[in-house]
Amino acid sequence: MSEAVLSIVLMYIKAFAVGGAICVVAQLIINFTSITAGKILVYFMLAGVVLTALGLYQPLVDFAGAGATVPISGFGYLLANGAIKGAERGIYYAVTGSLAAASAGITAAVVFSFLMAVIFRAHSKRN
Repeated sequence: MSEAVLSIVLMYIKAFAVGGAICVVAQLIINFTSITAGKILVYFMLAGVVLTALGLYQPLVDFAGAGATVPISGFGYLLANGAIKGAERGIYYAVTGSLAAASAGITAAVVFSFLMAVIFRAHSKRN
């Protein structure tokens, strides 16, 4: 096996392990507490913001790539990272930097959700 293929396989393993670990933590919280799913999402997003502000999330992103940026904590990382980079230019950009950083992903989610709603018909699930 070539070194390039081995590097890609290792990248996938790291992403799967870190992303899976984040999901395991969320599942344990769901199973063993009465915290609602909405609150868990907010807590994970805020954890991404706080860990980014403390400089702890970037090494995780550097290590795991998509395994750290795809979960909801990665959205918090994205918002905080945009705000931090924007703050270098001024207070206005600190506010708009996070919005600009997240705009492509949010736009894609809205557009593709709309397209799926147009293409497919929703119907009630029968028991």
